[in-house]
Amino acid sequence: MTAAPLIRRPSLGSPRTGRGPLYLTCLAFATLLVGIALVAPWLAHADPNATDLGTALTGPSPGHPLGADAAGRDTLSRLLLGARTSLLGPIAVVVVSTVAGVAVGVAAGWLGGWVDALLSRTSELLLAFPALLVAIMLVALHGPGLTAPVIALSLAYLPYVSRLARNLTLSERQRPYLAAYRVQGFSNLTICLRHLIPNITPVVLAQSSVNFGYALLDLSALSYLGLGVPPLTPDWGSMINDGQTALLQGYPLSAIAPCAAIVLTVVSFNVVAEHWADRVSRRRV
Repeated sequence: MTAAPLIRRPSLGSPRTGRGPLYLTCLAFATLLVGIALVAPWLAHADPNATDLGTALTGPSPGHPLGADAAGRDTLSRLLLGARTSLLGPIAVVVVSTVAGVAVGVAAGWLGGWVDALLSRTSELLLAFPALLVAIMLVALHGPGLTAPVIALSLAYLPYVSRLARNLTLSERQRPYLAAYRVQGFSNLTICLRHLIPNITPVVLAQSSVNFGYALLDLSALSYLGLGVPPLTPDWGSMINDGQTALLQGYPLSAIAPCAAIVLTVVSFNVVAEHWADRVSRRRV
């Protein structure tokens, strides 16, 4: 019995390799963005929080290649430093939701019975609560920062991962190699940790990586509303909020630059993730 394949999507490349120009371009951009986030403090040519009212709401210049915002802060420096903050949150959401979702899904699929019923109903209950609403409630209780939004969004994405892991476990547990381990006296925990989870991990990771872009959008929305990172920390969502004044006064770069960064990042990571998911699903069919 074969494992349930992922939802098939059209290939983004050639039929032979699946590596077309769109995929390669998005992969290059995503790699470059991660590199920029790692070395952002050394790339920024100015202090991202240094204010200079004399240069407030100015366009591109040698000192400010992307202009300055309403407080006179350099837009390019804040954009580079914001890459680190904007990527860290979604990565944390994907890691936490994937680890917890796999644990819940494997436990439900392997143990079955009332455990499966309880965990499945709990996951369905989590799907009933809007992620952003839960995040806003947690921020109101905990205060601004990444901790509360990451916890809320991790709980929101957990059911999607757990349901996939459960379906894969139900299919995988019928395979002869797992039955052989049970006959040899291996414990359920050993079988799951050493054999079952490693075999379903590529499929789960391929699907979970698609969640990165959605998590980035959600966290940027919270930062735009002032419920994300602290105000002085560069972040693309908060930069859009700060750039509204400049946009209305005819200096749009301080708002358009972070918008473009978010769009390009989400598209690039989604294209790469869906390509990987498609390749994994082809191997398992």
